[in-house]
Amino acid sequence: MRSHHAGVATALSTVLPGSGQWVNGQWIKGLLLAIVSLSAYAYFGMALWPAIYGLVTLGDTPGRLESVNGTSVYVAGDHSINLLIQGLIVLLLFALYASIHIAAIRDAHRIARLRAQGEAAPTFRETLGYLHDRRFPHLLLSVPFAGVLFLTIMPIIFMVLLAFTNYASPAHIPPANLVDWVGLETFMQLFQLRSWSQTFAGVLVWTLIWAFTATVTTYLLGLIVALVISQQEIRLRGVWRTVIIIPYAIPQIISLLSMKMLFNGQFGPINQFLAQFGLGGLPWLTDPMWAKVTVIVVNMWVGMPLSFMLISGMLSTISPELYEAATVEGASRFQRFRVITLPLILFATAPILILQFAGNFNNFNVIYLLTEGGPVNGAYQFAGHTDLLITWLYKLTLNNNVYNMASAIGILIFIFIAGLSLWNYRRTASFKDEEMIQ
Repeated sequence: MRSHHAGVATALSTVLPGSGQWVNGQWIKGLLLAIVSLSAYAYFGMALWPAIYGLVTLGDTPGRLESVNGTSVYVAGDHSINLLIQGLIVLLLFALYASIHIAAIRDAHRIARLRAQGEAAPTFRETLGYLHDRRFPHLLLSVPFAGVLFLTIMPIIFMVLLAFTNYASPAHIPPANLVDWVGLETFMQLFQLRSWSQTFAGVLVWTLIWAFTATVTTYLLGLIVALVISQQEIRLRGVWRTVIIIPYAIPQIISLLSMKMLFNGQFGPINQFLAQFGLGGLPWLTDPMWAKVTVIVVNMWVGMPLSFMLISGMLSTISPELYEAATVEGASRFQRFRVITLPLILFATAPILILQFAGNFNNFNVIYLLTEGGPVNGAYQFAGHTDLLITWLYKLTLNNNVYNMASAIGILIFIFIAGLSLWNYRRTASFKDEEMIQ
């Protein structure tokens, strides 16, 4: 009989969450769950099928112009992108309600089993007390979870789905035209069409060179400066640290725009200074090779303070006893650096170094604010000599409306960065040996 009671409560909750709680004598909880469920039934009864249909078809009626009494009137049709977004929102809401529905069924079954064992069902006040005492962190996290779900996860899903459509100018831009699902056609064009594949390969190679060079140069420069300032012979070390950190404290956009003016090939102060010594001006931002050198040099100036601060902090934590013991053993200054300083610094900063590489891979500001991806490369599709994948993606979307190709490139960037970062991190000593400095 008791098992039958549990089965009834579970079955009723499956049909209408809250009814199983009524069977268990939890009237207020059951009423709240029933109100939520009936509201969800009403909403999804009207919205779920149109959302699924719009998501699958992306619309079937394009906008059109009609003549009414000799006047052209635009008649709105289906907007494919709106249908895609609305479909995602409805499906995410349905997934949230489905989790509530399942939780209500499990709760009804659990309480019924407790009653079958002779225990009383928790009152509504006891339930609120349980939520406050045991589930309060989960209640607080529900708000940021909803924000992450709809403001982060949903846009990512939307971006991924765009890569499998033909959403690109001029033939498939809503509302005048519809967007269709094309499967892997966008990726095939990216790798098979020469205009796209050549651009992708060239931009990818430069992005890898840039990310590696920018990371290594800023790290090594920060290491050298930190080691020099940490020497006991250096006076006013606090002043030197403050001076070095100033470029990092200044908003990056100001620094980069100032550098763009300084390296201007026609009226920049650097070329004017060279002209006073009879030297010809250099095409800092207009020649492909010099433009790449310039962005690397400027990035060293902008990025070095961060590496300097990280390494300086690590140097201050190394025990002087290690150096004293090495000195007693007859180790030279270089040997102390190679055996003690460098391994401990790399151990502590290797994860940050990986993050810096990923950040430089997608370093939009330095490239776009200095060169805007230029100078122009006639063999590339909507890209210049210094464009990174991220700046090329920006141009494809905001300047040329090639959204499907940009989405495909975005997916490839994510796969590459996530895979490479995870692989590198798992190979670092900080991951393999967490007790190294304990």
